[in-house]
Amino acid sequence: MPLDLGAKGSCQIGGNVATNAGGLRLLRYGSLHGTVLGLEVVLADGQVLDCLSTLRKDNTGYDLKQLFIGSEGTLGVITAVSILCPRKPKSVNVVFLGCETFDQLLKTFQLCKGMLGEILSAFEFLDSECMRLLNTHLKLANPISDCPFYIVIETSGSDSDHDSQKLHNFLEEAMTSLLVTDGTVATEESKIKTLWSMRERVTEALTHDGFTYKYDISLPVERIYQLVTDMRQHLGARARSVVGYGHVGDGNLHLNITSSAKDPALLASIEPFVYEWTARFQGSISAEHGLGLKKRNYIYYSKSRPTVAVMGKMKTLLDPKGILNPYKTLPDDLK
Repeated sequence: MPLDLGAKGSCQIGGNVATNAGGLRLLRYGSLHGTVLGLEVVLADGQVLDCLSTLRKDNTGYDLKQLFIGSEGTLGVITAVSILCPRKPKSVNVVFLGCETFDQLLKTFQLCKGMLGEILSAFEFLDSECMRLLNTHLKLANPISDCPFYIVIETSGSDSDHDSQKLHNFLEEAMTSLLVTDGTVATEESKIKTLWSMRERVTEALTHDGFTYKYDISLPVERIYQLVTDMRQHLGARARSVVGYGHVGDGNLHLNITSSAKDPALLASIEPFVYEWTARFQGSISAEHGLGLKKRNYIYYSKSRPTVAVMGKMKTLLDPKGILNPYKTLPDDLK
């Protein structure tokens, strides 16, 4: 399965397609817009739309399946999926590295892309605040020395000797260039799972820290951590924790803010500040999990009014009575 994400133990494939979930390996396998070959969808009037092709190429008219990928169930209910699955890699390595600055982390990413090339399957990051929550709430031990930033790199390929040599060359260059200060490598499945848990269980750790405000933002990669820094300065002591983690490989930041309890005053300080900041740098206010109920009225920070108007027309055409996942995605002024 080309999609892999922290919620894999409980999520459903239909929901993943409906929200166009990106996951941990979009860097290698691309988004669901590319890997979904076909869909079966039930429309609002009960018709079953059969677009369940398995062809790699099909240019006979409009590619209607794309309408439903990322539509959050507002245009139809996905009931079957055909998806392009790559061969399971024979050789998998995971590296956990520490960096002193986010600029060094970005330079490590550029070096990584250049030296690992076709075997690079994931490049994830978390900050020291994430690590603190993992240590405090889940009792997960930091596998390396304390650093301001941490990277999880995964390689996957077909030749373990070839992959190991490329990885060795990359790590030697990264250490020699002083881009990373410490690190560890895993090739055994149990240790690979341990290292991945440092990234995948951040969300779980946040639930133990208090009420969590979650933001799923995409930005030019050189800007993504600046939002975390600016949010910390903006909120000061009003927030318990402000953490950043996510997918450097596709510029997707997960910004999470916690407080001891739900706090309307804190929320008013976060929104619309977070959306205004994102719009200023031409980012997306919803990178991979949709707008849903809470964020639909902020859509104009990422989409133009003519674009949203066309979306509204599509909704009216396919769901004239508004019965499919109502009050989601589209803003109130289209109703």
